[in-house]
Amino acid sequence: MMPGWWRDSVRAGAPAPGGGMPSSGSFIREAAAVRQQFGAIDLRDLLRSSPAKVIAAGLTLLLLCGITGIVIATSIDNRRHGLQDMLDSTEPDANSAQHLYSALSVADAAAGTAFIAGGLEPRETRDRYNQSIGQAAVELVVQSNTTLDAGTEDPDAQLLLGIATALPVYTGLVETARTANREGHPVGAAYLSEASNLMQSTLLPMAQQLQEHRAEAIAAAQQRQVRILWAPIALPVLTLVALIGAQVYLARRTRRILNPGLLPAAITVVILLAWTVAAGTISARSAAAARDNGAVPTETLTVSHTLAQQARSAETLKLLRRDASGDYDRTFDETTSRLTTLLSGYPRHAPAQEEVGSARSHVQDWLEAHQRMTDALSRGDFPGASAVAIGPGPDEAAAEVDGLDRDLTTGIAHTRHELRAGIAGAARALNLLSAGAVALTTLAAALVSAGLWPRLREYR
Repeated sequence: MMPGWWRDSVRAGAPAPGGGMPSSGSFIREAAAVRQQFGAIDLRDLLRSSPAKVIAAGLTLLLLCGITGIVIATSIDNRRHGLQDMLDSTEPDANSAQHLYSALSVADAAAGTAFIAGGLEPRETRDRYNQSIGQAAVELVVQSNTTLDAGTEDPDAQLLLGIATALPVYTGLVETARTANREGHPVGAAYLSEASNLMQSTLLPMAQQLQEHRAEAIAAAQQRQVRILWAPIALPVLTLVALIGAQVYLARRTRRILNPGLLPAAITVVILLAWTVAAGTISARSAAAARDNGAVPTETLTVSHTLAQQARSAETLKLLRRDASGDYDRTFDETTSRLTTLLSGYPRHAPAQEEVGSARSHVQDWLEAHQRMTDALSRGDFPGASAVAIGPGPDEAAAEVDGLDRDLTTGIAHTRHELRAGIAGAARALNLLSAGAVALTTLAAALVSAGLWPRLREYR
């Protein structure tokens, strides 16, 4: 019988036994070629075999399950953290900027109202001014804690620095005007006019820019939260298609219609897909409701509140300066016209409809009172004009302005509640989804392994 090494050599084309023993180098080369040839053939056969295909399908399914769980968990966690950041930081910052803007406007209006009475101003008006200045100072500190960390080169930091620098100058001018007014010096009105000009030309524009930046930040954050998360939807769909494809392949190869592992794995992925779509839809709708019923109407009411205070400042300064040039009238008319337009265009679906309706009525009554004040002042009846402007009567300008202020303040609180409730609802809709995605994909992977392992054992 021919030795094994000799037989292999003959098969490889080596000389016959009569031709002599092959050299060692030639033998090694011939043997390596044989091993390479048969190794490649065996590998190709193995890769084309049914067990290899089952193993490849299983590994693909396991990889898809793992990627799906990781992507869904990561995406949902990022969205929940974004929503929580809106509740904890972005929305409070925007609200603080709105309060700063409103407080400065209220302070300027209260400072002018206090001067009309002459001598020692009413305690209520004085307290309102002091409270507004104090609130503005508090909001400056709150804003600084958030903004100055970004560095002094940040535009918002520059705005805050400008407000913090100009506010003491404003209060100093007001105190000088008060002192002169108490002593009966007419120069007090000039100081008050200078203080109001500083407020209208410097402080309020900077506060408005800061408020707009904060509003843009929350609008951008809300826009991100209403976008569809395509990856957490596409990956479960892809995994489900792969599971169905594997089920069809096994059914053809094994003549078994249903695989006891792949079928429940597919059902698990369907559950995860339905959960993801439902939770994402509810979250997006809640975020959209927070924007439409909270952020947008809150912005409208905040701007309306500031316009009302600016109009009141123009009204009181017109009376103090006995203005005949019409400058303050133009400011008053332009401001109240914008105020009327904003309130008339208030969204019908938004909350605080009752407060807005009452505010519209107060604006109309205020305009009528202002006309009576203007008529009295044009006749030279300063006491009569003052009585209309600051009198205690229910139909006078002061009562209408106070009623308007209450309505707008209540409306802002209402819409802000809707805003925060919508954001919180959007975050709650995603609760447990991250952990659930990991658990369900892990279960699906285990079911895939359980379904394919018996099929692999059949090839032993």
